[in-house]
Amino acid sequence: MVDKNDALFREVEEELRREQFAKLWQRFGTYFIVLAIAVVAVVAGSQLWEARRIANANAAGAEYEAASALLASGKTEDALKAFEAISAGGPRGYATLARLAEAGAYLKQDKRPEALAVFDALAADASADPLLTNFARMQAAALRLGEADFTEMENRLKPLTADDSPWRFTARELLGSAALKAGKLDEARAVLTPLLADPGLGQSAGERIHRLMARLATAELAGAPAASPTASAPAASAPAQDAETPAPAP
Repeated sequence: MVDKNDALFREVEEELRREQFAKLWQRFGTYFIVLAIAVVAVVAGSQLWEARRIANANAAGAEYEAASALLASGKTEDALKAFEAISAGGPRGYATLARLAEAGAYLKQDKRPEALAVFDALAADASADPLLTNFARMQAAALRLGEADFTEMENRLKPLTADDSPWRFTARELLGSAALKAGKLDEARAVLTPLLADPGLGQSAGERIHRLMARLATAELAGAPAASPTASAPAASAPAQDAETPAPAP
């Protein structure tokens, strides 16, 4: 008897649930359908966007490789046009790399003002990768070494000399070179001396610092400003978190 009552109660409960569900569906069924369609649309749109993003990135990568091949083969003007097209309409990462390559192509043609303009524009681009914008800022400073006064060089390089900056070694080396050239011997020694005690300083960079310190000591002994030839100024030529960054190169 108890089992029959339990079965009856379950049937009644199930019937009530069906009636409640039917009432809810009559009241809110349209909303459920719209919500389901919206979810499907969002998922499909997301997948389509991702597919297009990957396709665009692959296409930009192929275009960048083709432009680099043109540059390597000596077709600098054609390479410049290709890099400009990528920087104007390519995905953000490749666009930034194309701008750096564009500046390198200008340097290969010995068009320093054009290269400087590209580096300065990229350095001021808040939407680009900070690592690359700081690299561009340092390259611009390297191009200005020998022409700019110490104040300009300090303004350009000071943000790059922080202890957590991947470009700190080259930035400090450039700043010390600028101070030495300007006859600011105390500033030069304050910037350069700590580099020699830094375990992260690479061998070639260390050799350059020693040469700068030798010129600094000579200037101090002579009691006169020391001129630092532009040709000896260090700078980075490719994005790398390495202390041994070479002189500006196309």
